[in-house]
Amino acid sequence: MSPLLIAVATTAVAVTYIAFVLGASVQRSQRATTRRLAGLQTHQDIMQQSLVERALMPAFHRIGAIGMRLTPAVWAGHTRSRLVKAAWYPVIDEISWAAVRVVAIVVAAVAFLALSRYATGSQQILLFAVCALAGWAGPDQLLNRRAQERVRAIERDLPDIIDLLVISIEAGLGFEAALDRVVQHVPGELSEEFGRMLQETRVGVSRYEAMRALAARTDVDDLNSFILAMNQADTFGVSIGRMLRVQADEMRTRRRQRAQEKAFAAPVKMVFPLVLCIFPSIFVILLGPAAISIVRNLAD
Repeated sequence: MSPLLIAVATTAVAVTYIAFVLGASVQRSQRATTRRLAGLQTHQDIMQQSLVERALMPAFHRIGAIGMRLTPAVWAGHTRSRLVKAAWYPVIDEISWAAVRVVAIVVAAVAFLALSRYATGSQQILLFAVCALAGWAGPDQLLNRRAQERVRAIERDLPDIIDLLVISIEAGLGFEAALDRVVQHVPGELSEEFGRMLQETRVGVSRYEAMRALAARTDVDDLNSFILAMNQADTFGVSIGRMLRVQADEMRTRRRQRAQEKAFAAPVKMVFPLVLCIFPSIFVILLGPAAISIVRNLAD
């Protein structure tokens, strides 16, 4: 082999090695710079958070994790379902809710210890019962009340929203366009759920699956009936406008029946306050002076 070829080969190998070393060095520098920038961005994001988000929320989640270890696994799924129905999930998940329950029990215990000094005997027993009930069942009652209020709001708004859908569809809009118009102009719990359903359909989820997810999130009988009718209309090719008009009449009838049911139940609910609170006061006012006069006459 000639000296010229050896020199050329040596030079090529040297240049390749130097280029490889420089390329690896540049890549390491880029990765290090990217990590530093990511660290600075994360630090900046953390510093922009409030004190509650930086300090209290991690501790809150750790307390929730401890509470989750002391509860059955079935409780987590049941609690997640209730939080979804109350529209608090994922802002509050099952771990956060476990932390809420632990904190409520601790606060109730502290309140009992602080107030028990001012109570004696039966008062302490009553105070213990009240604090234990508030700490153990208070958060669950709050969650159940929120879920019930949301169900009532959805049941109240559903007939009006279906009426608007009927008007929009008869005016020439498609179902998605009519639903988008209703979501933009009608506030409320049901409009937010329909807006989420529209977002799911826009990212590629079928309308059937989006409506099934909506039914799972809300679990309202009237809305489930409406979703079932919509899916059947899509399957069998029924006119959506005609189906919506029938659904609107049915929902309006159900709302009137619920109002009548509450009106019929009102007299029964008024019996106990009347007997326990109002009637004794009336008896004292009417019979008190007569009783005093009778006692005085007998004494004389």
